[in-house]
Amino acid sequence: MINQPSYLELQDGSRIEATSFGYQQSISGELAFSTGMVGYPESLTDPSYSGQLLVLSYPLIGNYGVPSQDFWESSRIHVSGLVVAQYVDTPSHWQSTMTLSAWLIKQKIPALIVEDTRFLVQKIRTNGAMLGKIIIGPDIKFSDPNKVNLVSAVSCKSVQTYGKGKKVVVLIDCGVKRNILRSLIKRKVKVIKVPWNYDLAASSLVYDGIVVSNGPGDPKMCNETINAITYALTKNKPLLGICLGNQLLALAAGGDTYKLKFGHRGQNQPCREIGTSRCFLTTQNHGYAVGKIPRGFKPWFENLNDKTNEGIIHTSKPFFSVQFHPEACPGPVDTQWIFDKFISCL
Repeated sequence: MINQPSYLELQDGSRIEATSFGYQQSISGELAFSTGMVGYPESLTDPSYSGQLLVLSYPLIGNYGVPSQDFWESSRIHVSGLVVAQYVDTPSHWQSTMTLSAWLIKQKIPALIVEDTRFLVQKIRTNGAMLGKIIIGPDIKFSDPNKVNLVSAVSCKSVQTYGKGKKVVVLIDCGVKRNILRSLIKRKVKVIKVPWNYDLAASSLVYDGIVVSNGPGDPKMCNETINAITYALTKNKPLLGICLGNQLLALAAGGDTYKLKFGHRGQNQPCREIGTSRCFLTTQNHGYAVGKIPRGFKPWFENLNDKTNEGIIHTSKPFFSVQFHPEACPGPVDTQWIFDKFISCL
């Protein structure tokens, strides 16, 4: 453990002494918290966390090490920095290939141990999302990741094909998690993954349905994706949006989105299917939500914690989206039936 002076500084002027256990570098980002008890390898490699300084409220982090890349949700860590209350440097798990500290250093991700991450969670919940800095050595300025197009940095750069099947699904990659891809392939479809700014209108692709993936940042930065979805809706082919995809579908259809006070991040968000008494535990990771429901759509799910929208569905056409992650990883698998519903529409 390196003893170089380290701090976590918040936009409100708070400065907290800390101990570094990651890469030795100062970094700025938006402070976000997750309440998940497990799944830090999947969370750290989720592209939706791009630009975030992730605060984990659960105290024991690092105790089962880091698994092989087969269990990651992308090819690298996407959080800008990590903040934990207790770091365990002696992992015990048969899948572990290295310690969390070694992984963070290898991937050049700063990380801090602070005395009480629950205090930080309470501060964010009270004051709302705020910028933060991990300071290790020279100080730096605050930077707001929401002012740049984060999706363009995490999306694929070329068209890629996966799986085999009679049905073909176009997957618009806004920062897709690997388990979305796995979930589709497992259901015997051919998946064509395209970049976030792919021009569907000018394309010769033949497909049976579209999935719009999760991703980081403000959905209103993704004008090219919104235009592609607007075009796709005119074709009346099944369309499923996931997380950021829920917001992008709403915008493309004439709805609106807004920034949440502190976002939803964790594996225990309760969502009720509207019109029923069915409640599902869901995995979530987003800082924006759908406000105005577009014409022709109706609310599909709602968050039982704060009553925010968790999905929309068209009243007559096969267009629907969810704000949560039906593929989980990490988290409960209560809503994997969403994929089955989509496949049944193809």
